[in-house]
Amino acid sequence: MSETEPAPLKKPMSFEELRKGRRPVRNLYKEHRESLKPLERLAVWTTEKVGTMGFFLVIFTWTALWLGWNFLAPKPLRFDPPMGFVFWLFISNVIQILLMPLIMVGQNVQGAHAEIRAEHDLAVNVQAEQEIEVILQHLEYQNNLLLELTRRLRADVSEALDQKI
Repeated sequence: MSETEPAPLKKPMSFEELRKGRRPVRNLYKEHRESLKPLERLAVWTTEKVGTMGFFLVIFTWTALWLGWNFLAPKPLRFDPPMGFVFWLFISNVIQILLMPLIMVGQNVQGAHAEIRAEHDLAVNVQAEQEIEVILQHLEYQNNLLLELTRRLRADVSEALDQKI
C-alpha cells in the first residue's frame, strides 16, 4: 500500500449495535432513597432541616427571647437567673447532644449517596467516551470513503474545493 492509498475501509459499529451495549438509565436518587431504613431517613431529614437558615433563625429567636425575658421581665416572673441562665444552657446542651450524632449519621448517609452518584457519573462518562469513539470511527470511515471515491474518479480535490457551490 502506498502513501496515497487510504487504509482499507473497515465498517464501524452500527447505531443498533451501540444501543445494544447501553445500560438502561437508572434513577440512583430514587433507588438510594428507597433503600434507606426509617432511622436513616430520619437522620437525613434532620440533617437537611437543621442545616438551614430557618433552623438557625428559630434557635436565634428562641435564645433572644429566653435571655430577653430573663433580663427584662419583672423579677417574680423570671425563671432563669440573668447572669447564670443555667436552665438555658442545659436545654441548649441537650439539643446539641441529641442533634450531633443524628446529623453525623445523616451526613454519612448523604456521603454514601454522593459516592454512588460519583460512580454512576464515571460510568456515564465512560459510556459517552465509547460513543464518541464510535462517532469518530464513523467520521474516519466517511473520510476514507470520500478519499476512495475521489481517487477512483481521478478528480482533483483542490479543483472541487476551489469551486463555489
